[in-house]
Amino acid sequence: MTENVSAEFAKATSEAQRVVINGNELAVEVLGPEGAPVILTHHGAPGLGSRAEPRASFGRLADEYRVVVFDARGSGESEGSGVFSHEQWAADLDALREWAGAETVAIAGGSYGGFMAMEYATRYPDRVAAIVLRDTSPDNGNAHLARENALASDRVTIDMEKFDRIDEGRVRDDEDLKDCWREILPLYDFTYDPEATERKVEATPYRFEAHNYAFSTNLPNYDLKPLLPSITAPVLITVGRTDWITPVSCSQTIADLVPGSRLVIFEHSGHSPQIEEAEEWTKTVRGFLHEVYPATRSASV
Repeated sequence: MTENVSAEFAKATSEAQRVVINGNELAVEVLGPEGAPVILTHHGAPGLGSRAEPRASFGRLADEYRVVVFDARGSGESEGSGVFSHEQWAADLDALREWAGAETVAIAGGSYGGFMAMEYATRYPDRVAAIVLRDTSPDNGNAHLARENALASDRVTIDMEKFDRIDEGRVRDDEDLKDCWREILPLYDFTYDPEATERKVEATPYRFEAHNYAFSTNLPNYDLKPLLPSITAPVLITVGRTDWITPVSCSQTIADLVPGSRLVIFEHSGHSPQIEEAEEWTKTVRGFLHEVYPATRSASV
């Protein structure tokens, strides 16, 4: 999320298609030239995230690639029927791939979107040509690290009752989710700007049901470490040096487990190097994709 996230979300809202995927209507945008290789993205933070973030970051690659961004089931403007399990979200990703007409895709995501990118790659390996991850974790081990970092922060004093409710998926409604989100947002950025943080709070679309399901039901048993060595697609892992919620050690674990993967650490970023070091991050991702998923290749239809 950025200072311009409100404008980005408003712009995205006006341009979304309504696509029924697995019986659920999703808000979807497709950016870039027809016939180009497809990058399929998944935003982070179920119930808080939206397509605005991947639209802003991966949309920079739409001069060469066909970039699909969407609000996941239960988030943003999309319908929220059914369950919000990793299995369902991964199935939605594959149905979107098929809807986009791509035999294979580069799958991309940051934070919780990185969880889903890895989930998709392990569940649908034949559909994945490349993987781009940002500030994510292979298991729920980041949770205790994030709690330790929140307690140790000298930036703000966190109300740990609110922290625990958002972390454990026990928020009461959308307004409560907003209040808890406001509590932890100061921890995310490399440089803390209280006014910018409040703008992000106001710009976020709140959907507490998806958030609660993800954090109370999905994450306690989330652990992809045993499956990561089976990934054969090229993998780029990017992370901010001071990321508090999915620290560098989590990305290092992914890099250690996925054969041939590449880890790039952005020294002047927190949880969002795609924003805080946007030019270098975009250059890194574009260079990786040029090497392993060339933009000159025609997408399989």
